[in-house]
Amino acid sequence: MAKLVSKTYGEALYEIAMQDEAGKGKVLFDEVVGISDILKENPQFDKLMEHPGIPKQEKLEILQQVFKSRVCDELLGFLEVIVSKERYKELPEIIEYFIAKMKEHAKIGVAFITTAVEIDAKKRAEIEARILATTKYETLEPHYEVDASLLGGMVIRIGDRVVDSSISTKLGELKKQLLQIQLG
Repeated sequence: MAKLVSKTYGEALYEIAMQDEAGKGKVLFDEVVGISDILKENPQFDKLMEHPGIPKQEKLEILQQVFKSRVCDELLGFLEVIVSKERYKELPEIIEYFIAKMKEHAKIGVAFITTAVEIDAKKRAEIEARILATTKYETLEPHYEVDASLLGGMVIRIGDRVVDSSISTKLGELKKQLLQIQLG
C-alpha cells in the first residue's frame, strides 16, 4: 500500500515539476531535497506531524509557519495536501520516489557499486565511464561499498537492474552445476 501511495503522490509532485515555468522544476527539486535533509536532521518534527492528538488544522498551521516563504507555493500546497489526506507518514517514500523520477528525467544514473576490496580513483573512473557508455545516462551518481564476502569482482545495481560478476556468485553457480551433474 505504501508503495502505491508514494508512487501516486510522487507522480503528482513530478507533474507539478514538469510544468516547468522558468526553471520551476529545478527549484522544486532543490527544495524537496532540502526538505528531505531537514526532516532527516529533525525527527522530532515528524513526531509532531504524526501525533494523533494534534488536530489536522494545527498541523496545517505549523506547515505554514515553518515553510511559508521558504519554499515555493506549489510545494507548500503539496505538503498541505499530504497532511490533509493524512499521508504525512509516507512523505519520505514520496520524496524518494520524486527524487528518483527527477534524476531519471535528467538522465542521472544512481549506481550502487559493491566491490570485494577498496578500489582507487582511476579504477572508479573506468567503472563509471563503462557504466555511462552502456546506459542511457549522461551523468552518474556512484555509491561505492566494500563487501569482502564477494571474494573478488563486483556487483553493480542501477534501479532494478543488477550485474553480478562477483567470485562468490560464480562459485555458487559452479556449485549448482556440479550438484546437477552428480544428481544426473
